[in-house]
Amino acid sequence: MTRTTARLSAAAAAAAAPLLLVTWAAGPAQAHGAPTAPVSRVYACSPEGGDATRSAACRAAVAANGAPFTAWDDLRVAGVNGRDRRLIPDGRLCSGNLPAYRGLDLARRDWPATRLAPGGRLTMTYASTIAHTGTFRLYLTKPGYDPSKPLTWSDLPGRPFARVTDPPLRDGAYHLRATLPADRTGRQVLYTIWQNSSTPDTYYSCSDVVFPEKGQDAGAGAAKAAQGATAVPAPAAGERVGQGSGPSAHMLTGGAAAVLVLTGGAALAVRLRRR
Repeated sequence: MTRTTARLSAAAAAAAAPLLLVTWAAGPAQAHGAPTAPVSRVYACSPEGGDATRSAACRAAVAANGAPFTAWDDLRVAGVNGRDRRLIPDGRLCSGNLPAYRGLDLARRDWPATRLAPGGRLTMTYASTIAHTGTFRLYLTKPGYDPSKPLTWSDLPGRPFARVTDPPLRDGAYHLRATLPADRTGRQVLYTIWQNSSTPDTYYSCSDVVFPEKGQDAGAGAAKAAQGATAVPAPAAGERVGQGSGPSAHMLTGGAAAVLVLTGGAALAVRLRRR
């Protein structure tokens, strides 16, 4: 190589470096989001999920996954175009049939969950690291759903209980408001499908939620749980209540009150600022 050629190669490399940096920096920004309240499995079990990350369910999910859920905001499938029930097989709804998220499909009764009130108002916080247009469809598993079995399409109603199109992105999140069905009890799954119209992608997420059992007052149940008592069917050993979001604002996790939301929320805020 001549001295002139070497100088030209060095200059070309120097000129390309900023472009390579931009490309590398833009890569992670292609990830997009997931529910943080009611907390989704993928966010609860991510390194940013706070206290919930150490729960038995999350430890099992990471072990089944073979890797941590670092890309909690990237659970998406391209080219679905509304054919969710045809392309996503039963038992793979929470992972979107993506091998990198297979741990989310474990059938367990101790996933970190958010306490809700039947018939109450729901405000879902769907954190997003990049804005997109599209429609959110929210489903709640049918009465009688058994969380100890894999989630299937037959566990979900044919129609969502809420549909929200093109909500504004504010403070790093979409805020979806809806009225919850009034006939649910015990542990259920809030299943969210976000079908983009600005990209070919569809996002899937499972948020575990708990409703009072029949005959149990929602407020009394929340107060009892806040005192450390068990108020959910077949909870994990040591399961306690922390501060959450939604109609009753209680989070069932494996640790102390408010740890999940405060530590997880702080980590999320830092991540969003870095975007």
